[in-house]
Amino acid sequence: MDQHKQRCAITRTALDLPRPFKRVLALSIDAFFCVLTLWISLSLRLEEPVRLQGIYLLPLFVSIGTALPIFIVTGMYRMIFRFSGRQALIAMTKAISLYGFLYMLIFTIIGVTGVPRSVGVFQPLLMLVAVGGSRAVIRYWLGGLYHHVLKQHNAEGVLIYGAGSSGRQLVGAMRSTAEKRVLGFLDDDKRLHRNYVDGLQVYNPSELGTLISELNVSEVLLALPSTDRSRRNEILQGLLQYPLHVRTLPTMADLVSGRVTLADLHELDIEDLLGRDPVPPDNRLLNRNTHGKVVLVTGAGGSIGSELCRQILKCDPSGLLLVERNEFALYTIHQELLKSADELGSEVELIPLLASVWDESRMQEIMLTWRPDTVYHAAAYKHVPLVEHNPAEGLRNNVWGTLVCAEIAARCGVQSFVLISTDKAVRPTNIMGASKRLAEMVLQSLADLDFAEPSNAENEEAGVTCYSMVRFGNVLGSSGSVVPLFREQIKKGGPITLTHADINRYFMTIPEAAQLVIQAGAMATGGDVFVLDMGKPVRIYDLARRMVELSGLRVRDESNPNGDIEILITGLRPGEKLYEELLIGDDPKPTSHPRIMKAHETILPWSELASRLDELKSALNQNNVNEIRAQLQQLVNGYQPTDDVVDWVYLAQESVLV
Repeated sequence: MDQHKQRCAITRTALDLPRPFKRVLALSIDAFFCVLTLWISLSLRLEEPVRLQGIYLLPLFVSIGTALPIFIVTGMYRMIFRFSGRQALIAMTKAISLYGFLYMLIFTIIGVTGVPRSVGVFQPLLMLVAVGGSRAVIRYWLGGLYHHVLKQHNAEGVLIYGAGSSGRQLVGAMRSTAEKRVLGFLDDDKRLHRNYVDGLQVYNPSELGTLISELNVSEVLLALPSTDRSRRNEILQGLLQYPLHVRTLPTMADLVSGRVTLADLHELDIEDLLGRDPVPPDNRLLNRNTHGKVVLVTGAGGSIGSELCRQILKCDPSGLLLVERNEFALYTIHQELLKSADELGSEVELIPLLASVWDESRMQEIMLTWRPDTVYHAAAYKHVPLVEHNPAEGLRNNVWGTLVCAEIAARCGVQSFVLISTDKAVRPTNIMGASKRLAEMVLQSLADLDFAEPSNAENEEAGVTCYSMVRFGNVLGSSGSVVPLFREQIKKGGPITLTHADINRYFMTIPEAAQLVIQAGAMATGGDVFVLDMGKPVRIYDLARRMVELSGLRVRDESNPNGDIEILITGLRPGEKLYEELLIGDDPKPTSHPRIMKAHETILPWSELASRLDELKSALNQNNVNEIRAQLQQLVNGYQPTDDVVDWVYLAQESVLV
């Protein structure tokens, strides 16, 4: 048992003593101080140790016979030392001052033959120091540790899953705080069961149901940074049946310092709940279009764009152009990348550029100045209801922003142009999905046209641009993701708002998605539509329920009316689909990467698509929403709007006319 636990045990013993016994103990200690201070006073005066005998017994009996009655009468033994404060100090000083006056009167002013007069002065002063000091020590020892013991007693009981080095380090970090009370370890290793690690017993996880009631467990901390994702999911599935709050340490890759602190603990991310082990990236593909090259990322301040920038920076490009229309987002990612570049020792040129992707003159100015080798086009309006309410702007940004950047990239000799697309582009029911599919069609047609010739003589260095697009579903932690929203709603006590009980989505972590985008772009030959393997779709209602249960709470519904958090169904939002798809056709082709497939979609000749885009642009300029939707239905295969027109401007104009 360590020193801290010994101190706590001694403290508990002292605090549990009967009050009469404590008072007798205090009287005995003060009587001892009378003896000790007298002996010190005489020894100092006579400059040698003395024996308290003969005439020296008189000042001893006077000291004890005077001090203790005064202390009793003044109430010193009725005080609770651990709570004593300024008033108690004043009362103690008055009592010892009265004692000192009487003692000095007898042995200094009146005098006793054989007893040095200085004893009447020194002994009361030493008594003040001894009695006052003892009270201060008791107040510090019992008061501070009393509150620590009290906090420990009232603190939430915690079991740590994993008795390895990370679990032991976590115990060490938690022993310095009284916020949590570590009760023991859970571990799958049968050899450790019923044994002790760092003074804590190791239990079999199968005993958890019994331990919760016996030990009053309220939380389980997962200290399994090196365990693979599938095993972690099995453990979490087993914990779901218990009313426990579950938190976890990050993976071993994130714990590179080798030290585990309380700050490393975090709430379970969706990848802990639903994720899979990522496939290690192919460094050859990662570096093909990035290493030593000038790379431009549009939408660099967004969730996908910023992660692309982080991953590209690790590939050591010669230059990284950050194009973003949001000033604060651009500032934030630029500062982050500057710090990362410094830590990596990279000399990459990081250039933050404010621009809108459909501002042709600005984008041409940027690409002509730096001549990027690779462009990752992540800039887009992605929020389905917002784009549904603002369809013209959504189309301008997503379609014409892509067209402008793609044409300028060809004129400026960009070697690789990669569009970040979405699963919502497949048989879309909303303007956002239709706009992204139309953006894909623009690149497919340009690639089919082999749009490579310079538009004028000053751009004579232009070569063939390889266009490709990468289509995937929701990324975890992106702006608008349900996970942080659900977590905040759980923190506030609910309800969790869900648009439909049967809605499901594909999910992938942002770093994995960004790495796969870079690798897919490196495999492109022109006009390729790559589809990322997103795993199985996730029912969002099940996700919400699991998040509630792993917070140590229960869902309140008809079967459990006394639960903690209600899941409230609000109804589908404008343009929202129940199910998302990744493929328009049913014949995806594999690639050299196990998580990347290639789709084969129909291509509209550029001459036909260009004229149809002109017609659509005319409808946009007039904000003729019905015409816009009608033309999109003709252009985008499978587009079927499910709701009436909800464009704010259109509705406002209609109400005025009425």
